Amino acid sequence: MFIHKPVLLHEVRVEKPDPVFAEKLLEQYGGATGELTAALTYWTQSFHVDNPGIRDMLQDIGTEELGHLEIVAMLIEQHTAKASQNVQDRAYQSTLFAIRGHGPHLVDSKGTYWDGRYVQEGGHLVRDLRADIAAEGGALNTYEVLLQMAPDDGTRAALTHLATREVSHAHMFMEALRSINAFDQPIFGDLKPDDTVNLYFNLSNGEGADLRGPWNKEPAFQYIADPLQHEMQEHGGHSAASNEMRQLTPAQPPGTGQPPAHPQTPAGSTPAR
Repeated sequence: MFIHKPVLLHEVRVEKPDPVFAEKLLEQYGGATGELTAALTYWTQSFHVDNPGIRDMLQDIGTEELGHLEIVAMLIEQHTAKASQNVQDRAYQSTLFAIRGHGPHLVDSKGTYWDGRYVQEGGHLVRDLRADIAAEGGALNTYEVLLQMAPDDGTRAALTHLATREVSHAHMFMEALRSINAFDQPIFGDLKPDDTVNLYFNLSNGEGADLRGPWNKEPAFQYIADPLQHEMQEHGGHSAASNEMRQLTPAQPPGTGQPPAHPQTPAGSTPAR
């Protein structure tokens, strides 16, 4: 069950109400990376989990996200309530609050309604926890942008708390993955990969390309510097993939390393069309 107490997880004290900024705050109320999305995502994921500890963690964090939704709602309310009483307030009249009324609405900063497709739940614990880490990163990025635009110290303090908890949650998800030995394992589930699993194909050439790093170095990976040559050697040039790649390479006359010259048109004749 849920029990609501009118006590915020962090104080909300707006000193300089700004309805234009409040409109941007809607991104964290009804937006794709907002607190409602996070709360429903973690709650839904928790019912797919057999591990009792991780199930409890997801439900704890999901419940906390509802508390964060309340903080965002209070921020929006305080940034719009006073302005809504003044019909001459041009800033307020320029926002969607002028039509919908002051306070939070289930839309993002552009007025697009919240969508259930924002919820990321795939029914596999490792997949879900990795998606959760990415989601917390997306929310953190949004809060960092909002902090740069915040009009007063009270607003910044609340946003700093919300952003900090995104970091905390991402760390918790990472540790949950470590607890099941899945933090740095790229394969999960029942997949039996083929023999290309450790190959890195150098498919981007030119200045600034062909760079090496742990993502394409031995011993984790075998670096394929020339994927076309590799394909020809592996399949004898008869696979559909190699045929497609050969079409990208200009044909060359046998025994030469140069592309064929354009045929000469005899003087006085008209080139065929």
